[in-house]
Amino acid sequence: MRRCGIQYHWENRGYDCFDDFLGALSSRKRKAIKRERRSAAQAPVEIRTLRGDEITPEIWERFHDFYLSTIDRKWSSPYLTRDFFLRIGESMPDNIALIMAFDDDEPVAGALNFVGDDTLYGRYWGCARRYKELHFECCYYRAIEFAIDNGLSRIEAGAQGEHKIQRGYLPNYTHSLHWISDPRFREAIADFLVRERSGLTSEMEYLLQRSPFRAIAAP
Repeated sequence: MRRCGIQYHWENRGYDCFDDFLGALSSRKRKAIKRERRSAAQAPVEIRTLRGDEITPEIWERFHDFYLSTIDRKWSSPYLTRDFFLRIGESMPDNIALIMAFDDDEPVAGALNFVGDDTLYGRYWGCARRYKELHFECCYYRAIEFAIDNGLSRIEAGAQGEHKIQRGYLPNYTHSLHWISDPRFREAIADFLVRERSGLTSEMEYLLQRSPFRAIAAP
């Protein structure tokens, strides 16, 4: 059975810098992003993008704490262990971009990204202290800068969060395939998938109407 869903992705349209990306947005959305970035810059933190050996076991330990803080706030289950983060740091250091915020060299927030051949996969965020707009700066804007600087074609920021649209991450269809052994359970899920799919087209149309990009007149 195929399930169709919606996730939010950022596309690199040949931008040379972040300002090029801003130039593709409507004036109102461009000003809003600039305002958020100025607000984040006022926080008493230094933001660094860490790669490879820069991500020490101590950093991973701290990031795991951030991960748990997010899980606690969202009443979710901590399915990723401390050992998981340490292992990916050892086994795939060149495929990780960890965007961390430091207050006097103390890690206070971070966003974890996995680096593919042409895509940046943004997955986890957490913090020990709350700073205004820091989440948007670390998770979205620094990720965009990283993608542009490293010639990546897109950023996949995962499901949920319509707030991503106004920051340049547009909705995209995603697909997954599922096999359920129990025939009764399979029948119930198949019925749900048909009904869920019928509403996705109208949802996508609604979401795309909120695009922050300037309309370009046809030649």
